[in-house]
Amino acid sequence: MRARLADVAKLAKVHPATASRALNERTRGLVSQETLERVTAAAQELNYLPDTAARSLASAKSSTIGVVVGDLAVPLFAPMIRGIDDVAWAAGYSTLVVDTDNDRKRELTHLRNLHAQRVDGLIVTTSIVGDPEGPERFANVAPTVSLLRVAEGSLGPEVVSNDDQGMRQIINHLVEHGHSRIALVAGPPQVSTSLARLRGYRNALCDRGLEPDQSLIATIDHIDPDRGREAARRLVQDTDCTAIVGFNDLVTFGVLKELRALGVRCPDDISVVGYSDVPTADLVVPPLTTVSVDHYAMGAEAARLLLDIITGVSNGASKAIQLPVRLVERESVGPARPRTPLR
Repeated sequence: MRARLADVAKLAKVHPATASRALNERTRGLVSQETLERVTAAAQELNYLPDTAARSLASAKSSTIGVVVGDLAVPLFAPMIRGIDDVAWAAGYSTLVVDTDNDRKRELTHLRNLHAQRVDGLIVTTSIVGDPEGPERFANVAPTVSLLRVAEGSLGPEVVSNDDQGMRQIINHLVEHGHSRIALVAGPPQVSTSLARLRGYRNALCDRGLEPDQSLIATIDHIDPDRGREAARRLVQDTDCTAIVGFNDLVTFGVLKELRALGVRCPDDISVVGYSDVPTADLVVPPLTTVSVDHYAMGAEAARLLLDIITGVSNGASKAIQLPVRLVERESVGPARPRTPLR
């Protein structure tokens, strides 16, 4: 019986995706020398022969980068994609953007089409925590850089924002205004940025001598303003919070809308802070204090990292780039005033 890639991976004690990278001339630079030698030895022992037709197809160059996005309607993706395309275009590459609508079947269809288009690399923004097949699914198409979100335990090349730094800036700003009962509308737990910001929130509270209170954390299951409204209603009615931090600006817009509906004034009664600084953050009432993330720079950095891998300048195997963020102070934060739950 002809040996399969899975057999090679089992003998070498690596994931099949790792074995695939090691046996492919285009991607073997993404694995360590020790892993490469172990996989090569296993392939020789099993007399493993790759599918030469498929390998020939994969070796063709298209000078195209695929960009996988979960929802193009989310404002942050426009500058991010522009950053990717500017760097790619300057290097002689085109970008092919696909929108998965956060749907697995749609994503798989797009990945098959991107493979057929022979893209030279992928920039992926849809990685989620708890998806063990994610890295392999993308790596089977082309060398991949994760952008914005990363899979759990990912050791591959990635570009993210410094969310720990961002949450510390928020908490410090609120504490300086007298707030100690600071609530968080946390994002979906399968999203890596949600976990990073939740961790940063808790760490920042502890650094300021404040004990994290689980009752002040409202976790949403989907990123949209309506979920922000639902979370804000629960926090205002059931807790004595004097400030609410939103997972991102889109969710935080929902928080502001619900406060108005409940007759709660911002920032007189409750201060509100967002995250991302999307273009409309200064147009809401009151203008939103938020953490500014340079999404254009993130996209450009991801494109540079991927192009270095494609062209062999760097294997980028475990390179993680974390870009700084900064707090933009506007009018949605004021001095803390004691309050009681609305109930």
